[in-house]
Amino acid sequence: MPNTFKRPESVLVLVYTAAGEVLMLRRRQPDDFWQSVTGSLEWDETPEQAARRELFEETGVTADAGLIDCHTTHHFPILPAWRARYAPDVTENVEHVFRIAFAARPAIRLDLAEHLEYRWLDRAAAADLATSHTNRDAIRAYVS
Repeated sequence: MPNTFKRPESVLVLVYTAAGEVLMLRRRQPDDFWQSVTGSLEWDETPEQAARRELFEETGVTADAGLIDCHTTHHFPILPAWRARYAPDVTENVEHVFRIAFAARPAIRLDLAEHLEYRWLDRAAAADLATSHTNRDAIRAYVS
């Protein structure tokens, strides 16, 4: 029988250019929530597979050979607004960080069911805009 709850494990994919422009996405919900590419792992996939899938689903961009595993994980509490998606005893998520750099801005095709808009920002502005502290910290650590 398939698991009906979400897996409490996710990916964060930093997308940026050689010039240091960072892609930021504005979620539909909650209001004014800005982030990099993110998403939960399916029960049968690895973090790298999830990173590639989420990158394509949310932006239309394929990773090809450029996706880099930062070998960093963050543990954080699942927000009450999203807790019902997980098994009743699950309160924490594990996030795996990846990054991908492009020579120039790739064409972005947003998943409009999930995001309202996107922006390319310099590293400092992107970190300041990121709603999640793990996203903010990852931008500061991995985007030069």
